[in-house]
Amino acid sequence: MPSPYRAIFALPGTKSFSLAGFLGRMPLSMMGIGIVTMVSQLTGRYGLAGALSATVALSAAAIGPQISRLVDQYGQRRVLRPATLVSLVAVTAMLLCAKYEAPDWTLFLSAAFIGCVPSVGSMIRARWAVLYGDTPRQLHTAYSFESVVDEVCFIFGPIISIGLSTAWFPEAGPLLAGCFLAAGVFWLTGQRATEPAPHPRTQHSGGSALRARGLQVLVGTFVATGAIFGSVDVVTVAFAEDQGHKSLASVVLAVYAAGSCVAGAVFGLLHFKGAPARRWLVGVVAMAVSMIPLQLVGNLSLLAVALFVAGLSIAPTMITTMALVEQHVPRAKLTEGMTWVSTGLAVGVALGSSVAGWVIDAAGAKAGYGVPGVSGAVAVVIAFLGYRRLKQPVPQRGGTTDEHGADGQQEEQRSVA
Repeated sequence: MPSPYRAIFALPGTKSFSLAGFLGRMPLSMMGIGIVTMVSQLTGRYGLAGALSATVALSAAAIGPQISRLVDQYGQRRVLRPATLVSLVAVTAMLLCAKYEAPDWTLFLSAAFIGCVPSVGSMIRARWAVLYGDTPRQLHTAYSFESVVDEVCFIFGPIISIGLSTAWFPEAGPLLAGCFLAAGVFWLTGQRATEPAPHPRTQHSGGSALRARGLQVLVGTFVATGAIFGSVDVVTVAFAEDQGHKSLASVVLAVYAAGSCVAGAVFGLLHFKGAPARRWLVGVVAMAVSMIPLQLVGNLSLLAVALFVAGLSIAPTMITTMALVEQHVPRAKLTEGMTWVSTGLAVGVALGSSVAGWVIDAAGAKAGYGVPGVSGAVAVVIAFLGYRRLKQPVPQRGGTTDEHGADGQQEEQRSVA
């Protein structure tokens, strides 16, 4: 591991909470596809399988920011453990209902409560922000490392989930995802030394973190960005099926994630001067432009090359996004702010996959790549319209009460610097 990455793990506890975060994030890439595989194998109803997966995603998008808001207020341990238990009970209920052919409404009810799963990635990034908030270079490297971990999860998670459910028994994929969630969250919340200090209720008088103008731009842009990801996944599966090699779809999508993983690892070794807002805008534009070649490819080999190149812009843009969240959201609401970005992505994934499905049914798989192209254009428009908000310095980033005024002043000085 290059020295900048070794350096961020010099502080006690960093290796443990990062590994716990890796385990806790595996369900993010395993649960949805695991449910689709399980239900389609048990019932043969792909429509039901897709609807259940979308219900989980939308539920997590709605509940996730509220859980993170409570985390900022009461601390990770007090909130994450009960929320995780609710999600685990819901996973167990869904597995049993699917196995014993319970009515469909029981599956949807279980899927809605699975959405209580916490945003583990936001919890880990919040810990890094506490440790390296005053050293931007180390924080940049830490965020880069976490983006690489995200991509590793998305490279191996679906392969593991689908493989277990098809080779062992249908419920194996979601079951293992639940085990990863339990192990990761309970191990993470047992590490109190690196847990961010909670902020009292009086510091949340300003309402949701989403009231920050800069965060609104980031979330809006990432709804469109999520539509890119969701549509690319669906269209790639359909395109591979048209080519007669549906089983290779997961490999091609893994190449897409690998491109992002490589770019994130390299990006973490670089140090930049100047405002991150400009780098973020360049990243959004690059993601949009990289969707154009997908509409021109004629076989899976060329598609894999095009997706690898497209993936190179993902991790750097995500890393810069988290740096902007850290600048534009008060520290007392940082976890919630990071979760709102993930929520925007989740909503976009659900929208993109749905629209892509309609386009594929109407015009074929190749035409479906027009959906990520349009989504990228929308992301660029939103980014340009909101760019000025991201350039503006944000005062009083610390607490929102007088007793935390000194902290807010220090944060303001660092942001301006």
